Amino acid sequence: MVSSNYIPQIVQALSDERNLAPEVIFEALEAALALAARRKLGNESDARVSIDQETGDYETFRRWEVIEDEEEIEFPERQISLVEAREKNSGIQAGEFVEIIIPSRATDRISAAATRQVVMQKVREAERDRVYREFAPRKGTMLSGVVRRVDRGDVIVETEGVEALLPRMSCISKDGFRQGDRVRAILRDVRSDPRGPQLILDRTSPELLIELFKLEVPETREGLIEIRSAARDPGLRAKIAVRAVTAQFDPIGACVGVRGTRVQSVSKEIAGERVDIVEWSSNAAQFVINALAPAVVEKVVANQPDVKAVDVVVSESQLSKAIGRAGQNVRLASQLTGWEINIMTRDEQEQKLNEEAQKIATEFMELLDVDEDVATVLIQNDYTSLLDIVCVEPDVLEQIEQFDADLVSNIQSRAADAMLQREFQAIKQSEENVPDDTLYEVEAMDETTAQILAANGIRTMEDLQEADTFTLVEIPGISEDRAKELIMSARAPWFEQSEQ
Repeated sequence: MVSSNYIPQIVQALSDERNLAPEVIFEALEAALALAARRKLGNESDARVSIDQETGDYETFRRWEVIEDEEEIEFPERQISLVEAREKNSGIQAGEFVEIIIPSRATDRISAAATRQVVMQKVREAERDRVYREFAPRKGTMLSGVVRRVDRGDVIVETEGVEALLPRMSCISKDGFRQGDRVRAILRDVRSDPRGPQLILDRTSPELLIELFKLEVPETREGLIEIRSAARDPGLRAKIAVRAVTAQFDPIGACVGVRGTRVQSVSKEIAGERVDIVEWSSNAAQFVINALAPAVVEKVVANQPDVKAVDVVVSESQLSKAIGRAGQNVRLASQLTGWEINIMTRDEQEQKLNEEAQKIATEFMELLDVDEDVATVLIQNDYTSLLDIVCVEPDVLEQIEQFDADLVSNIQSRAADAMLQREFQAIKQSEENVPDDTLYEVEAMDETTAQILAANGIRTMEDLQEADTFTLVEIPGISEDRAKELIMSARAPWFEQSEQ
């Protein structure tokens, strides 16, 4: 046994410096000494080192893994059969180890350097593992730190004793950080890669705006105000939606603060970004109206509620204000509300409604075999689909001027037939759009992509082989890179045949 009284002191110092438990350092040291012992014995051998954490003394063991008798011993230097192992220890089982103490030899200069390198590598791995476990649950939260250096636009920030990376692309364009500056950012990612920074920060996300308001407005922490959503054009303009838990409370005034102190403090933190505070509403139309402020909205029409799209009507004088510079206002309002917003004037809406009415009238004339006057009357009475006509009671339709029982019966019968025909066509189309088995033979194919391709007429591998990138890119959900990958993968058999 070799006395190493200095080991506990070294381990404690390293533990304090790296913020790691002493047990982790001892494990790394044992692994390094075991590696050095194996090199002395020969790389085919196995060894284990046990360190007394109180005194620093350590013992070295040579060991053999016990394997079943029917298994072939491939490495005699570190393996032993079960029957032979039981001659030494009758209770031993396969998978356990037979060990003997061997002299713990002093290491030479080269071995000592290698041991030190192994220890430091193990310590770094343990440190990265600690950082990952500590910060992974905190993704999406705000961190504060100090700028240590700026490298080609990327900012290295020290936060809570750990270096984090704030990439140039995640900085606000007006940020001009220098060494020693304090910075707040959102923890965007925590990486477990063995190289490079582990913590990745972001100052452009809407979450940063939300966290800053939570910091500046105590009412949000007390549960009096809820921040529902936020949208940003980093460094230029932002919108945030808030609501009061009690009706008597003014959420906008609380977020603005006395003489604007609170909102100005948030704006200063994000490089002077202008922040609009709007009141959230459970009524989607009212929320859209609030989000488009300072523009004055005349009407909101939810033409496609299933896809969350609305038409917003404004006067000519409010059009530029509603859209904003380069579409900034409507874009932020859309992000804030989650609705796709289409800004239009009264004349544009009237033209759109006329075009839609004409389209419906043409459809009615074709499917119901009626003239334009009858189709127009139906639309004027708010019957704009075949389903509307089929589901209404006949006597209700008969109340329309110039409509009698025979006309109503014919219209409803034809509408029902047209709907049934559409259903048959939809079923037939769905059956025709089933992916062929050959499509799944394409190496880069997956179930979702196969269904998308089949729905757009590409059912077989041959169809995909003959397709071009431009055709695939037009399919929603297929990017240019993905299109090239699919086509090249489908054409792989062609290339193999050509080579042969």
